Amino acid sequence: MYARDNESGANQSQEQPAADRVNAAVDAFRMLSDATRLRLMWLLSHGEYDVSSLAETIAVARPLVSQHLAKLRLAGLVHTRRDGRRVVYRARDSHVRALIAEALFHADHEVAGTPRHD
Repeated sequence: MYARDNESGANQSQEQPAADRVNAAVDAFRMLSDATRLRLMWLLSHGEYDVSSLAETIAVARPLVSQHLAKLRLAGLVHTRRDGRRVVYRARDSHVRALIAEALFHADHEVAGTPRHD
């Protein structure tokens, strides 16, 4: 394929994403590359939790969970709301939930050796 062929028939799915989009995606993947944060995001993809509930569920010290949640919040992956004196966390939106689910579905194929599909 020649460069001019790519220019003439290029559609949006073939064009390279802008640098700011790539950087935002890399930042999100960087946040999810930690096992504790990925486990937290899996839970937060399925409901709302406060820090204590998360710490108990994944058996990690509360201060460590708080630190991970702060990073996830700064990265825009989680949303918070006040519920009385508690702060509850959840996955930011359907895109984040889908990203977590797809990453772990991919891992299922890697771990279990199940056939790939498109």
